Amino acid sequence: MSKIKIEIDGQQLEVEPGSTIIQAADAVGIYIPRFCYHKKLSVAANCRMCLVDVEKAPKPLPACATPVTDGMKVQTHSARAVTAQKGVMEFLLINHPLDCPVCDQGGECQLQDLAVGYGGDVSRYQEAKRIVKDKDLGPLIATDMTRCIHCTRCVRFGDELAGVMELGGTGRGEHTRIGTYVERTVDSELSGNMIDLCPVGALTSKPFRYSARPWELVDHPAISPHDCVGANISVQVRRNQVMRVLPRENEDVNEEWLADRDRFSYEAVNGADRAVKPMVRDARGWRETDWPTALAAAVQGMKKVISAHGASQVGALAAPGSTVEEFYLLQKLVRALGSGNVDHRQRQRDFRDDAVLPAFPALGTAIRDLEALDGALLIGSNIRKDQPLLGLRLRKAGLRGARLYAVNPVDYEFTFDVAAKAIVSPAAMAATLARIAHALAVATGGRVPTEVAALAGGEANSAERAIADGLKNSKNAAVLLGSFAYMHPEAAQLRALADLIAELSGARLGLLPEANSAGAWLAGCVPHRGPGGSAAPAGRNAYAMLETPLKGYFLFGLEPSLDCWDGQLAQRALAQAEFVVAFSAFRSSALERAHVLLPITPFTETEGTYVNAEGRFQGAEAAVTPRGEARPGWKVLRVLGNQFGLDGFNYQTAAEVLAEVPRAQGVSARLGSRQFVPAAAVNGVMRVAELPMYTIDPIVRRAEALQHTRDNPGAMIRMNGQEAQRQGMAASTRVRVISNGEAVTLDLLIDSRVPDGCVVIPAGYAETVPLGGMAAVRLEVA
Repeated sequence: MSKIKIEIDGQQLEVEPGSTIIQAADAVGIYIPRFCYHKKLSVAANCRMCLVDVEKAPKPLPACATPVTDGMKVQTHSARAVTAQKGVMEFLLINHPLDCPVCDQGGECQLQDLAVGYGGDVSRYQEAKRIVKDKDLGPLIATDMTRCIHCTRCVRFGDELAGVMELGGTGRGEHTRIGTYVERTVDSELSGNMIDLCPVGALTSKPFRYSARPWELVDHPAISPHDCVGANISVQVRRNQVMRVLPRENEDVNEEWLADRDRFSYEAVNGADRAVKPMVRDARGWRETDWPTALAAAVQGMKKVISAHGASQVGALAAPGSTVEEFYLLQKLVRALGSGNVDHRQRQRDFRDDAVLPAFPALGTAIRDLEALDGALLIGSNIRKDQPLLGLRLRKAGLRGARLYAVNPVDYEFTFDVAAKAIVSPAAMAATLARIAHALAVATGGRVPTEVAALAGGEANSAERAIADGLKNSKNAAVLLGSFAYMHPEAAQLRALADLIAELSGARLGLLPEANSAGAWLAGCVPHRGPGGSAAPAGRNAYAMLETPLKGYFLFGLEPSLDCWDGQLAQRALAQAEFVVAFSAFRSSALERAHVLLPITPFTETEGTYVNAEGRFQGAEAAVTPRGEARPGWKVLRVLGNQFGLDGFNYQTAAEVLAEVPRAQGVSARLGSRQFVPAAAVNGVMRVAELPMYTIDPIVRRAEALQHTRDNPGAMIRMNGQEAQRQGMAASTRVRVISNGEAVTLDLLIDSRVPDGCVVIPAGYAETVPLGGMAAVRLEVA
């Protein structure tokens, strides 16, 4: 349809039919005051601040709710428009408290700003102002509801975008109250966006409360390191201290939203347990030292290991949230020493398909294109909690009519409707996928290998047939493998089956890896490939380095007992090592097996690059100078290379390091080949070792506010009621869990979302470390 012509403040414009006046004005930089309007939310038109003068209209009209018409003439600053806007402002200020000096929104308050232009200098209102009791919405959002102007942005965000309507309005007129319908907290993983949306001081950040004024803060662009999205953030600093984190708008990545994990994890970087001085451990314990002494000790210790046992007895384990530059220099250091043992995939157990995997674990499409899908199958994915911003994109696809499916070990609570789902024990996931593939082959005339037919073990049930039919009938579909699929003991088999399903249905295969895993693959921080997928002498993967212990380890940015697939195995391996060098931003009991501690900086104190799942390289700068004597990890690795006397470590900037990392463009996630094996027998109840979203890395684990949310449930055991009865247990029973030759005692919670034959016992907690990885467990009443 051709564009229509309108006029705003004498400026001739051509706009799309169906646009509103405020959209047309914003497109050309004509500002119209507003409170309730937001470009990402539905139109409420309840604040009336955007009233404008439209020719031939009997009264001013709300610009946010008035569609343009051909030949329309609009005045945004005429006498009639300004009078109407001032009248609205007077009504808004009738009940608003005059507490700007103590309001945390002061300096970035839309009401405060617009009151300068549209408010009167004297109030004509003599009656007492209303007072609204504050709500306790949890550890992240502070409330001063007397300041609320009922714009309903927070309500609409929860209902329309987050998918959880936790806030709503009760009452009428000035007696309207925004709050929870019952006395509950706001627990959405995206709840912090309500703080940004609130135009006044009704909802503010509880961790940031009363700590700084906006005009005191300096913005520094950065990238969140906590998942494979690479959300664009702005780190705000005062006096060389991180005060808060806000989103930076990037429509291709995170739009203008942030997950709470990205927003509030900064608390950890100001914590008391930061590692700020180099340390060495001797017979008397840990002692602080200077950098030359610590580096010399690290070099001497590793050279001694290499001299006595050979370079193959040295390995490096890296945290997946490290930067590309750190990954590249770590693998370069280890390979220059003569070893190929370097890996970042700490939570993975199955590496059988390493040789046929793509250049990096790719989403297979642009992030923003997830919204355009008309079908998607999630395999081993709680995408709402693992990658909240991708869950937001899938929700949009679902609202547009996409049919979404899931094969999961727990019936996760998504924010979109699931057309069909198979909720099965981890031990049955491969067979379930095999039956879906077989049903697809029957429906499309395709073929499946005989091994897949044997793995299926029978005909597909109704849910599996519905998933197969839905994918077959979708023109733009994706098969997405989530975080749980990576941690599964048969991860390679799940990947092969997902690849087969994608081929049979014509869908794209997408992988949702940890943090900066894509950057790690491209930097060569895997044992079987060098930078950019180049050939490299084969080494041991992360699990193999622990299963058969080495004599020397480099630990980069991780806490082995909490970050590895089998934390108990990691502890035993490190206990047997002759020398361990730990690069860490934090002091931790999980690093007690180290001999040298080299303090490195977290993401807020280092420049570096992150690669998200779509293959986008994104650079970040240091927001503050390093704390104490900590130094950026890439600089420490560079100097360590020099101390070892290795060639090629004379970098001056991080950009010089990045220049040596090849970039892969348009990479598909499809496998080079597929191999299927018979399913392993499981004797006992299968453990689902899911990873709560606020236990994923050392930074998030130290963010105090996040640790007090409902998404950090603590160590417990969950099973459905029928399974509990079969085990002779009831709710609140203390259960003794036996696995890996160890036993722990946990409280039982009855959870109907857990399928028969398995129990959920989360990883990432010190209490569950003795249980090892995901395997069958034995249960006893304690």
